[in-house]
Amino acid sequence: MRQWTVDAFATGPFRGNPACVVEPFDAWPDAGWMQGLAMENNQAETAFLLRTADPARFGLRWFTPRIEVPLCGHATLASAHVLLRELYPALTGVTFDTQSGPLAARPVGEALEMDFPADPPQRIGTPAGLEAAIGARVAEVWVAAYLVAVLEREAAVRGLKPDLVAVEKISEAAGARRGDLAVTALADPDSPHDVVSRFFAPSGGIPEDPATGSAHCILLPLFAEKLGRSRLCFHQAYPGAAAISKRNCVATGCCCAGGR
Repeated sequence: MRQWTVDAFATGPFRGNPACVVEPFDAWPDAGWMQGLAMENNQAETAFLLRTADPARFGLRWFTPRIEVPLCGHATLASAHVLLRELYPALTGVTFDTQSGPLAARPVGEALEMDFPADPPQRIGTPAGLEAAIGARVAEVWVAAYLVAVLEREAAVRGLKPDLVAVEKISEAAGARRGDLAVTALADPDSPHDVVSRFFAPSGGIPEDPATGSAHCILLPLFAEKLGRSRLCFHQAYPGAAAISKRNCVATGCCCAGGR
């Protein structure tokens, strides 16, 4: 068995969001074994692939160190890289069969393009305790797979130091399908991007994720509606060097149209 550690949504090594990708199996291993390997790898996700009769189609499952998750963007991008750049470079694209339906990826020049399902959120009132849990004033709250807190300024997003135990409880109680939280705001007027965000995933054992494709399935339709534009640039402001955050251009109807 071979596996790769791939830095997804990155322009070079030791940036972006690392994911482990295990070479394709002919049959799914035991779920407990996959969870154990993901725990040992201790990356945000470990991706497992399954061969099918179609050489360009693979089963795909994702495990955090704690749980199996229904959708993961950066580990899908990492899987596409392993298949299209390392194992089967003659392929012109791949389709993954997942719990979230079929997901497609294909090379576009030096980059890889992915087509992900939009997950438009519903607006709700600000849950009790949320502002105290994140230490910031909240302008709007939305919910879909994750809870989304919209703040008034980019600096407030960048400065967060949330109470993750409280975040998980509040997100679950507010109706999110997982107890995770995206915090976001419109970028400053002089920024090269349109929207800034951070993502906290305590339900999966991930205090903060550096670059989160699945969160942008929610953020994209939210801000496309707000800004009345069909193409936006997002920046995920993981603390530390700017090199390990994500700047990702996406178009309405898909959530990661530029795997950069």
